[in-house]
Amino acid sequence: MEKLTFYALSAPEKLDRIGAYLSERLIRDVSRHRYGYVCIAMEALDQLLMACHCQSINLFVESFLKMVAKLLESEKPNLQILGTNSFVKFANIEEDTPSYHRSYDFFVSRFSEMCHSSHDDPDIRTKIRMSGIKGLQGVVRKTVNDELQANIWDPQHMDKIVPSLLFNLQNVEEAESRSPSPLQATEKEKESPTELAERCLRELLGRAAYGNIKNAIKPVLIHLDNHSLWEPKIFATSCFRIIMYSIQPQHSHLVIQQLLGHLDANSKSAATVRAGIVEVLSEAAVIAASGSVGPTVLEVFNTLLRQLRLSIDYALTGSYDCAAGAGTKIIKEHEERMFQEAVIKTIGSFASTLPTYQQSEVMVFIMNKVPLPSSQQSIEAGKAGENRNRLTQIMLLKSLLQVSVGFQCSNMLTALPSAFLDRLLSAALMEDAEIRLFVLEILISFIDRHGNRQKFSTISTISDISVLKLKVDKCSRQDTVFMKKHGQQLYRHIYLICKEESNAQAHYEALYSMLMLISIELANEEVVVDLIRLVLAVQEIAQINEDNLTAYNRCALFALGAAYLNLISQLTTVPTFCQHIHEVIQMRQKEAPYLLPEDVFVEGPRLSKSLDHLGPEVFFWQSKISEVLGGSGYNSDRLSTPYIPQLTDEDRLSKRKSIGETISLQVEVESRNSPEREQRAPAEEITYETLKKAIVDSVAVEEQERERRRQVVEKFQKAPFEEIAAHCGARATLLQSKLNQIFEITIRPPPSPSGTITAAYGQPQNHSIPVYEMKFPDLCVY
Repeated sequence: MEKLTFYALSAPEKLDRIGAYLSERLIRDVSRHRYGYVCIAMEALDQLLMACHCQSINLFVESFLKMVAKLLESEKPNLQILGTNSFVKFANIEEDTPSYHRSYDFFVSRFSEMCHSSHDDPDIRTKIRMSGIKGLQGVVRKTVNDELQANIWDPQHMDKIVPSLLFNLQNVEEAESRSPSPLQATEKEKESPTELAERCLRELLGRAAYGNIKNAIKPVLIHLDNHSLWEPKIFATSCFRIIMYSIQPQHSHLVIQQLLGHLDANSKSAATVRAGIVEVLSEAAVIAASGSVGPTVLEVFNTLLRQLRLSIDYALTGSYDCAAGAGTKIIKEHEERMFQEAVIKTIGSFASTLPTYQQSEVMVFIMNKVPLPSSQQSIEAGKAGENRNRLTQIMLLKSLLQVSVGFQCSNMLTALPSAFLDRLLSAALMEDAEIRLFVLEILISFIDRHGNRQKFSTISTISDISVLKLKVDKCSRQDTVFMKKHGQQLYRHIYLICKEESNAQAHYEALYSMLMLISIELANEEVVVDLIRLVLAVQEIAQINEDNLTAYNRCALFALGAAYLNLISQLTTVPTFCQHIHEVIQMRQKEAPYLLPEDVFVEGPRLSKSLDHLGPEVFFWQSKISEVLGGSGYNSDRLSTPYIPQLTDEDRLSKRKSIGETISLQVEVESRNSPEREQRAPAEEITYETLKKAIVDSVAVEEQERERRRQVVEKFQKAPFEEIAAHCGARATLLQSKLNQIFEITIRPPPSPSGTITAAYGQPQNHSIPVYEMKFPDLCVY
């Protein structure tokens, strides 16, 4: 061997003849079953290959690969393993010159086949599979960095390599019987096909460039489909965990896009399959946070929301195809519900990986998808349409809640833009109690920026607020601006939600939390005054009971007011205010305990039917509160004015009892009139028709103006020069004549009533100021 190596190195041009001879001998020995000589020939080839790295190695390699192929074709496991080992050694050699004509197709196919070996003897089967994996690893190493070699990333190769590795990853028989401690594990146990396949897959994905990710991921999705591996989802999840951690972080979004595309392709698959894909998406999104979710963020949410909508349709029709019969409706509904929960969880996972500004965009995007009566979206009629709308509203608001829980933004103006807040609050006026609760929870998660929410989960009248350990910051300038802009809107919706008959304990707890969080997070002196007025107006709803609320609703509103005023009095730290509130609470404890949260918000609330015969001592009085707070510098005029919500279009659009009886739009308009309103004719009654007419008229005027401008532009673009010149000349002449009139007036001013112009010092002045000294307005200068 030494002599042969020396000869090959000293005469490299003879290498190809040496290779051809050895190849011929080996093929002959294999066919004659002389395996000892086969081993000697392979050993010689290996040593020559390792020693000779000259430029003419290419021809020698052809002979070498022909011999390896011959061994791999053999049915003897030992020869296959021998051939594989030689190929792996060759794969680790870095060649000086590229090869233009070498093909690895046979090796990819054969090694993939070995990975799927089903030999009867478990030990031999494991060895053959491991050889196959090592062979594939060798092919990848040899070809991945050389552009002139066969492109290993082509689908024809990837469709064989990736499933072979996944097949061995799936096969965890050895893993189950493995020793608990790695130190005690034998060499054989340490090196199982599963671990080797995982290492090989990681290496393959780690080398994948931007353009190759798609070809590497597609076979994974097909393999999981073919072997029904989405349903238990354990293998699929672990598989994509390997993928996400192995690829370069900047390519993460490509994997997510592939998964989204696959979810769309499986729109009509079983709910369990879709749920598995969505769970995998959720896992992948969390890992992708370190890299990027990609440029098409809204497309991700669009796909997920589309799947949610489809799932709602499937659950309602009981079939993936509306024309088909409703066979397995009960099972399907249950599965679809699980799928919907998985989608909502995934939306939350995705959103948590995004920066704040993108989370804000996503929330606006989701909110715009919610079908509302006040929006331009088509609301489906009929019972089925109502069900679909309701389910869609609930699912989208649940998704929105998931996003808002992880949303942290110090500036409320950017967190709740006007368009978003308007749509969200219009959903708060819907008759469905569950939807109202979701809206309250979403608003609470936005307002609570210091984690105080849990401290108000139960309504009570505690005597010392310090036990709550509240985190309170001074109200920032942006928060003050936000409350100036949207405060009245928030109060109005809180007031209207309080009037709902279908409110349950959860609604009152949410309302209480919201009132308290506004007081802590967004309150200045003016906001505190408005909130106290609002709560007193809510007490009046229960007291007068124009809406015929149940005894529970009325007691709940009284209790809500007591709990809120008890806490706000301690936050304002005005002793006389605290004293008044405590006096009323003590009086209630003695005479009407059913007006306090401790008796109302429990499993078996103790209520009273005689709420219309309560004494004045159990109520909080606006005049008294105005007096005690006014003495401490609060705006007593504002405090003594009862709170009345503004009337808006929402009341007309939201299918509910109008509060038009209590407030007239006419009064609103009159109150904003100018001081000389007494001299004017009585205000015209404003109705829907007059408003509509005003809008239509203004639109018509705008249309006419736009048309006139278009004609002028067109004239100057298309008319002949002479016509334009004549037109401009006429305009200039007209302007000149006007100017001449102005000059005439300024040079010879009309006589004053006394006949002379009196100067400042009382001397008569018969001459005017010269024209060149006069100041003309800019429009008069030509």
